[in-house]
Formats: sequence, C-alpha cells, structure tokens
Amino acid sequence: MAIETLYDKDGSLQPLAGKTVAVLGYGSQGHAHAQNLRDSGVTVIVANRADSANGKLAAEHGFTPMPVADAVKQADAVVITLPDEVQPSVYAESIAPNLSDGMSLIFTHGFNIHFKTIEPPAGVNVIMVAPKGPGHTVRSEFERGGGVPCLMAIEQDATGDAADLALAYAIGVGGGKGGTLKTTFAEECVTDLFGEQVVLCGGLSELIKHGFDTLVEAGYPAELAYFETCHEVKLIVDLIVKGGLKYMRYSISNTAEFGDYYTGPKIIDGDTKKRMQAALKHIQDGGFAKAFRDDYEDGFKWFKQQRAANAEHGVESVGKELRAMMPWLSPVEM
Repeated sequence: MAIETLYDKDGSLQPLAGKTVAVLGYGSQGHAHAQNLRDSGVTVIVANRADSANGKLAAEHGFTPMPVADAVKQADAVVITLPDEVQPSVYAESIAPNLSDGMSLIFTHGFNIHFKTIEPPAGVNVIMVAPKGPGHTVRSEFERGGGVPCLMAIEQDATGDAADLALAYAIGVGGGKGGTLKTTFAEECVTDLFGEQVVLCGGLSELIKHGFDTLVEAGYPAELAYFETCHEVKLIVDLIVKGGLKYMRYSISNTAEFGDYYTGPKIIDGDTKKRMQAALKHIQDGGFAKAFRDDYEDGFKWFKQQRAANAEHGVESVGKELRAMMPWLSPVEM
C-alpha cells in the first residue's frame, strides 16, 4: 500500500506506561477503547454521567464514571469520544481549564480539530486514533485476539514523542494487529464526511428510497420493492466487502452482471460525479461543517424534521413488517 502502515512490531505500549488515560464518553467507541486499553494493561478512567445508561454500563464493566473535569485533572491523556456537536462546549467548559503542558488530547475523528471548533493550546499533543469500525467490532475483534485497522494522525507534537504515544494507543485498542495507517486530521475528516454523505449513508439511502418509490409507483407490490431495493443490499455489500466489486460480480448471475454494466452508468453518470465533486468542495471549504453547527445551535430543527419525515417513508413501514417475518435477522425496530 502507498500509505504507511504500522503494526505491533513497529511500536510498544511503553509510551503509555505510568500514564493515566481518561476516556470521555462510554458510548459506541468509548466503551471499546476503555476496555481494550485496560485489558492491554493501561491505566484507564472513564468520564460519563453516572446515572445515564452508558454510565451504568461503565460501572457494570468495572469503571467508576466521573465528571469530565475530574477525569481531565487526573489524566495524562484525554480521549474525546463524545458526539462531534457537543465536543466544543464540553472542551471549553470542562477540558480546556484543566489541561496542562505535556498532556495529550486524543480524538477518534478529525472534525473539530480540522474545522477549528476546538483549538488546543500549544503545550499539548493533539493526536487522532480512529478505528475503521463500530465500537462493538473494535471490542469483539480485540477479544478474539485481533484488531480493527486504525487511522493515526498527529496534528500537534508538543512533547516530541506524540507519534510514539499515538502508536502505543493504537496498539492498546487493537490497531497494531489490524494495521495502523498514518494520515492527517484533514484527510481523515474530509474523506469520512464525503463517504458518509455521498455513498454510505446519503447516497445509498436515496438510491433505496427512489428505487422503492419507482417500483411502487409503477404498480408493483411494496413488499417486492422492499426486497429488491433494500433487503438484498446486504447480500451485495457483503460480497463487495469480502472481495471487492470483482468478487461481487463473480458471485452474481450473468444477467445481474450484464445489467450492472448496462444500466448502472445510466443512473450514476458524469453529472452525478459533478454533484459529488460539488459535495466534496462543500465539505472542504467548511460549508457542511457550518450548516451542521448552525442547525445544532438552532436545536437541530432541520435535522429533526428530516429524521421524522424519513421515518414515515414507505420503505420503512413495509420493511418493518417483512423483517418481523425473518427472525434470523435479529431485527431492531425504533
């Protein structure tokens, strides 16, 4: 690979020896980081509201959840796994006043550093270790003896050994086994937002909804439309994840592969790519970050309207009924 990738053999946990790591938030990523680090022999404390579901889970896992400010005061390294939108206020109120030179701030996503909604002082290290998988996978792969690949970046090296600390942290959460890829906050942030918006979440959701609507509006049963435009997405994605597009095409019928080449470029074409490029520019120039922050400051009014409207789409209602017929999926309804 062109990007430099590091493994267990390239570093050690020694840079974290004798240090206390405070994990702020015990949600999806936080619970995995805290437990994996502790199991690796690192001293870990957790900040979370004790009376919340995540706080109670932290206590069940043997941690004593405490206020953010108290955790920062005790820590040498502070890991911020809180939602992007709440990080700036928590940083200003509870983290920044308790930082001292030589400490390390560790992020799991580049958003707030790249867009400068958090600006740490010059005396602290600013590090990112971002596992490329959900927290439950980060934890389960670690327990299995493996690890999820991680992205690692150094924005600010105040102590001269930030890279060693970052790699030690990545090794501690399992990234040394899965592979730790060196990047930058900017690269991780922009590519992550682009992928989410254009392909993985935004693009895929719109393809599913429009495909479903097209079939239903043409008079076909909603149940069949759901199976063909939503349910079977997982079958295709699993093949792609396992062996790329080539393996997916090898595994499907000749009819499906022919249709892939014949119709796909008529749906996703050069104009689509131009809109993707415009979306990328909107992310790069901070336009998306501003829209996100502005709506958050306005109580997430637009966001909540979109969530409610999308929950009423036909693909959701018929999907709920069909998933109930397939208990092997372990369906989750919200």
